[in-house]
Amino acid sequence: MKYLTNLKLCTAARRRNLRAQRLSTWLAAAAIFASAARLGATQTSANSGEPITGLNNPSATVYNPATGKVYTVDAEAAAVQISDDAASTTVRVKVGAGPVSIAADSSNGRAYVANAGDGTVSVIDGKTDTVLATVPIGANPYSIAADSDAGKIYVTRTYSDHLTVIDAATNQVFGIKAGSPDLLAVNPKTHSVYLLGYEGGNLVALNGETKAVTESSVGMHAWGMALNAETGTLYIAKIGDAEVAVLKPGSSSPTMIPAGNIPCSVAINPRTNMVYVANYADNSVTVIDGAKGRPVAQIPVGKRTQAVAVDANRNLIYVANTQANTVTAIDGVTNKVLATLDAGKAPYALIVNPASGKLHVANMNKTSFTILDGSHLQSRHQ
Repeated sequence: MKYLTNLKLCTAARRRNLRAQRLSTWLAAAAIFASAARLGATQTSANSGEPITGLNNPSATVYNPATGKVYTVDAEAAAVQISDDAASTTVRVKVGAGPVSIAADSSNGRAYVANAGDGTVSVIDGKTDTVLATVPIGANPYSIAADSDAGKIYVTRTYSDHLTVIDAATNQVFGIKAGSPDLLAVNPKTHSVYLLGYEGGNLVALNGETKAVTESSVGMHAWGMALNAETGTLYIAKIGDAEVAVLKPGSSSPTMIPAGNIPCSVAINPRTNMVYVANYADNSVTVIDGAKGRPVAQIPVGKRTQAVAVDANRNLIYVANTQANTVTAIDGVTNKVLATLDAGKAPYALIVNPASGKLHVANMNKTSFTILDGSHLQSRHQ
């Protein structure tokens, strides 16, 4: 029973109400997880003090190369924290209710915030840090991503079988029928959009130009997803099978690579073609050689690893240890732990500012975000 209770954190708040029911059905069948909790809750265990619910969206914090700023949701305050590392400033901007994820448009410098509580997207100006527009898109937006060159913002919505598309120039909204997607990944080179359904592992590839849709399956228990835009290879963590599904360009069926227990987040260093998988249940990171298609290391980290991010400039990997309130820094050359850093209460999403080397961490509960300076950490090879 204690094991199932601990596992709630990885499933917590993925989807509201119906989403929780769906997840609990198939996860219980696999004897892996208990049911998920409400989106945006911030409870703690009375016995252990450990967080048991909270936001869990990998895009809760993002970097915009056009502005050099990092944007992090503060769901409790209905706001976004905007950090300018070069100026050493942070401002808070009010947005819609229950912000859950953010997309950065590198062409117009704007940030787009999916507000799960009121069914809107807030458009933030990259220069003035003010809300330019509030775009109604329908109930329960969850995941959001930008195809900057194409001028499109894509948003998934819980309960909906349509993908919402916002025209970045006009803020006009239209929909594309695409099954029941949860998580998004965009390939800016091909203008392809990959849509993952948590419930059954359904994967939809959308041609953003022609609107053509191709459906495939990576099997049940699909969760985290990351795309290597350099190679066009898609990696999907499968929490129930302790493996990662790998879909290469032109292939309709994935290959499987073993990972640790309950892999729930994936990040890629496009310069080295190394893939990093956070394994929630055994507190480790699996390192996969993307070129060889096999795991090359398993690195012990902190308690309940839930998110992973890469500093490609410095070849450093950061892992959020959600129940330890820490972040582990790993050398990308040696696959050795360099440091364990205090990271605020329950870190659950990470992003690196590649210019400053600072790590921005989204926290659950009262502390909405933490900034860590990783610029002093040195990989053996820059």
